[in-house]
Amino acid sequence: MNVSLTSELEQYVSDKVASGLYHSASEVIREGLRLLKDQDALREIRLNELRQQIQAGIDSGESQPLNIEDVIDRGRQRHAQRSKASH
Repeated sequence: MNVSLTSELEQYVSDKVASGLYHSASEVIREGLRLLKDQDALREIRLNELRQQIQAGIDSGESQPLNIEDVIDRGRQRHAQRSKASH
């Protein structure tokens, strides 16, 4: 497999090898791909968790309308409590 890199990425790979952290450009690319694979797996886990939370919300029953002023007031109260707790 041949891969083309921009000059910027090519320089980045060269810098990583020159730093001594990696022995070859292939090693840098493999590490990058491992990180990308891990990131994809984590994204999938988070997406599944979000889907479960959405389903739990749906399963919890019918929603009720919110008064925006009440929501703002509760947010301000929580913010004030957190501010007091951090000092």
